[in-house]
Amino acid sequence: MLTSLHVKNLALMEETEVEFGRGLNILTGETGAGKSLLIGSVNLALGGKFERDMLRKGAESALVELVFTGDERVKEKLTELELEQSEDGSVIISRKMSIGKNVYRINGETVTAKQVKELAELLIDIHGQHEHQSLLHRKKHMEILDAYCGAKFKKEAEAVESAYRECRDLERALEEEAMDEDAKEREQALAEFELQEIEQARLIPGEDEELEQRYRLMVNSKKIVENLSESYQYTGNDSENGAGGALSRALRSLRNVSGLDSRLEELEGQLSEIDNLLADYNRDLAEYMDDCEFDDEDYAAVEERLNQLNHLKEKYGGTIEAVIAYGEERQKLLDKLGDYDAYMQQLGDQLAAARARLEEACGRLSSIRGKNAAVLTRQLKEALVHLNFAAVEFEIAVERARTITAKGWDDVEFLISTNPGEGLKALSQVASGGELSRIMLAIKTVLAGRDDIDTLIFDEIDTGISGRTAWRVSEQLDTVARAHQVLCITHLPQIAAMADRHFVIEKSSTEDNTITDIRMLKEEESLGELARLLGSDTLTPAALSNAKEMRLQAAAHKTESH
Repeated sequence: MLTSLHVKNLALMEETEVEFGRGLNILTGETGAGKSLLIGSVNLALGGKFERDMLRKGAESALVELVFTGDERVKEKLTELELEQSEDGSVIISRKMSIGKNVYRINGETVTAKQVKELAELLIDIHGQHEHQSLLHRKKHMEILDAYCGAKFKKEAEAVESAYRECRDLERALEEEAMDEDAKEREQALAEFELQEIEQARLIPGEDEELEQRYRLMVNSKKIVENLSESYQYTGNDSENGAGGALSRALRSLRNVSGLDSRLEELEGQLSEIDNLLADYNRDLAEYMDDCEFDDEDYAAVEERLNQLNHLKEKYGGTIEAVIAYGEERQKLLDKLGDYDAYMQQLGDQLAAARARLEEACGRLSSIRGKNAAVLTRQLKEALVHLNFAAVEFEIAVERARTITAKGWDDVEFLISTNPGEGLKALSQVASGGELSRIMLAIKTVLAGRDDIDTLIFDEIDTGISGRTAWRVSEQLDTVARAHQVLCITHLPQIAAMADRHFVIEKSSTEDNTITDIRMLKEEESLGELARLLGSDTLTPAALSNAKEMRLQAAAHKTESH
């Protein structure tokens, strides 16, 4: 359930916070007061597109924060997304927006828009002002039926999609691998040449790095030996000025007196250790200089091998490992081309088997769609009758399409007749805007009974209706609100009268400032707002009486239906 909405510096909203409750939350307001800001702000928090002109004039950033109560499914999703869970189980989704920068957070942790959308799918379903227009497109009809079909359908749908991808991959492979005899011979000759070139090199991983190090030593050997010889001269024993000889003489002098004092023995030990270290250094230095002696033949051999390795790396891959892997691929290609007809036959057999599996999976999926279409048709017809479609006929046609897609072989279409004696026709041919709006409400009502989403938002579901039909829509919203939290923006008094909580969206202006705010109405204030919706410019006793009568009628419905 959406417990609160906090908005700051968004369009005409300076800063407002509103708390919603269970049941039917109705929002009304004058035309132009900014009723669409509610849906807009919720959409923004959940990843909607932010435009520069949405930012309140003079503000550097805007903020929208939603607080939901969570359930076990939400907790599991938070764990899956590796996000912290609050102590009280609530979920706080926020988005801070400025020009060129957006920061999303879930329970205080910075997240991506994708993570927000994944979580929001479990929390809220928003029906915008023009969503009912999507019913004019047959693609939407399949989405609605599939959403109704449940868990078993989802498993079969995944099987169809997997089998479809397998068929597409095999078809692509057959197309790409097809070649005539001349092309096959050219491909074979090239692969044989490249494989022979790689195999003859007898590659060893890491060999190039070792050779490059050795080659650097060879190129710089003269400079290295000259400097090492000079270092040895200063540290060795061969010269009177060498550190080694001087250190030995110093050690002999110290030993002559070290027995006279224990502190002198410690100093002798220190100097002896230094002498040993210097002797080790000089020995290692001499060995290194011996290794620096290269003849021209060694130099030429290393240079030639490096050139060969670098040529192969440039041609077949950036590393020796990559060249070896390329050679293995060439060998696989030669094996395939060596028995090309059998290979293509194998691909063909695999494709035939995959197509058979796809056909079977499509059949199972279509069967589930057909059975659920019959049940959904009956439930939608009942909902439509309740929404004042007195003589409605409705059918969900599930037929086999000409081609198979990742969704199977079905073509789904909603057909309707709203007048006695008329045949069933496509929605796009007979339904008006108001009728589409009621049909979408019927769909939302039925689907709401099948899913676990707790919060539903309807933005002006009352488009194109009035009178008795408006009461029927109001009653239907109340029915949905018994099992779900419903937020509904409306301009009809029949719907507003059914509110469990009534909010008004107001716009106030001064000489240099305009602000939109949302607040919950007390009972007397709600009656006054109902009177305004009934068309009364002034709060007369007659207008209030009409408003009270509407409220009593709504209360009677709630009592009877409960």
